[in-house]
Amino acid sequence: MTLSSGTGTAGAVLGADPQDALLGDLVSFMTKDTPSVQHVLDLCVPHLREAAGLTAATVFELDSETGLLTVTARVGPAGSRDTLTAGKIFRMAAGAKPLVSGEQMAVRLRIGGQTVGVLLLTGGDLGALRADVLAPLALHFAATLQGLAAEKQRQFVSHTTSTIRRLFEQGMAATSVEDAGRILAASSAEGFRTEHAAVILVDPDSTVRYVHSVGLPEGDATIAEVVGKPATESPVWQAIQDGKIALANDSATSAVRPCDLALLMKLKSFVAMPLMSAQGPVGMIMCGDSGATREWTFRDRILAEQLSVEGGLIVDSAGMRQAAQVHVAELSHQAFHDSLTGLPNRTHLIDRAEAAVRDAGAVRDRVALMVLDLNGFKQVNDTAGHQAGDVLLQQVAKRLLGAVRDNDVVARLGGDEFAILLTSDADEAVASVVAGRICDRLRRPFAIDGEEVSIGGSVGIALYPDDATDYEALMKGADAAMYEAKRATKRSGGGYRRAQASF
Repeated sequence: MTLSSGTGTAGAVLGADPQDALLGDLVSFMTKDTPSVQHVLDLCVPHLREAAGLTAATVFELDSETGLLTVTARVGPAGSRDTLTAGKIFRMAAGAKPLVSGEQMAVRLRIGGQTVGVLLLTGGDLGALRADVLAPLALHFAATLQGLAAEKQRQFVSHTTSTIRRLFEQGMAATSVEDAGRILAASSAEGFRTEHAAVILVDPDSTVRYVHSVGLPEGDATIAEVVGKPATESPVWQAIQDGKIALANDSATSAVRPCDLALLMKLKSFVAMPLMSAQGPVGMIMCGDSGATREWTFRDRILAEQLSVEGGLIVDSAGMRQAAQVHVAELSHQAFHDSLTGLPNRTHLIDRAEAAVRDAGAVRDRVALMVLDLNGFKQVNDTAGHQAGDVLLQQVAKRLLGAVRDNDVVARLGGDEFAILLTSDADEAVASVVAGRICDRLRRPFAIDGEEVSIGGSVGIALYPDDATDYEALMKGADAAMYEAKRATKRSGGGYRRAQASF
């Protein structure tokens, strides 16, 4: 009959040698899923306590990238020289016996020719531990560390790949650098699984022009004060502006100043990543936690470097798309607007008028088209010069815009000829009021280069559907009415006429 000991270990037989019992428990453990390192240590400690007077034990994991030892499991009180003693093992040959220093023993943990950590034992009779026990014990810890490291790496690769893929997909759809910044902030917080993240974007002179954060209860208000300030005032910015990543385990020991995002966001630890373009730094991503400090790993650095590179590309690409959109908008505006007055041109007028006639026909509405020709403009051009004439046309455009409703259209047809489209509820009475208002405003003197200039205007009106049923007929009728008004009001300085009628 097999009885378990009071230690709670599964394979220990009452009265058996504790070292043999330890080997038995390790063998039984091999058939199970990879446990935590702490689980394995908790299994071994009772046997080691009985066999060698163990008072404390620590398992250190070796970071292959940095060469640093990190505590991954511990039983008993930590000693002030634990890390130093564990590190001494690396001065010895890989196949050397465990290092004994006073009441401590350091055992190198190797598997597959690679050192993955150190087991540090503290006790009064460590010399009693047999070599045939220490070797499998070390191998088991090494295998556990390696298995867990492989799983961590698999999870890291999966998480990083997913984060970068989503960032790329969303970032390449950003139509402005501000959109790109918001996407980067959200992706970075998700990637590092931090409470907070922020992105700042800077002008070519390194002045902060945009900031966006995620995870802050007050939104951007807490960090908005950095906008308009030189980013170069920040020690964090100075540390990363040459393309380097900054990782701070504890903000209290980092060089931060009141203008720093880390302090404004109340971060106890943070990672800062530069956003670089071919012309230099264009911004920065900062992620961190306000609840506790954090030990950043080499995997965090790898992710930070990837986010930094991808982020720079995304901001650059979004900037190019934004510039292209602005350029297209400018070309579109130039194609449909008069360069001198900024008013819609004939092409734009035709599009709006045809749409207005079509819509009015569908709902039985009325549309009015008016053609305006200035009286006395040629004289201004001939006496004061073309520059004065251009200024006069610009002032006329402003007065015309002030005489119509927001949804109406004022267009320049060319020279000193304009068109006014009243797009809805435009019967004869409404059109007459607007035409009279235009003539009155044009009669008021214009100030050009300190001189007063007086002109007038003749307006022809055509109504849909009363006078015409399409744009071309409306324009022809309004144009004819304008010339009739011009002849009839030649001496009075201006007036208006309706197509095929006088009033």
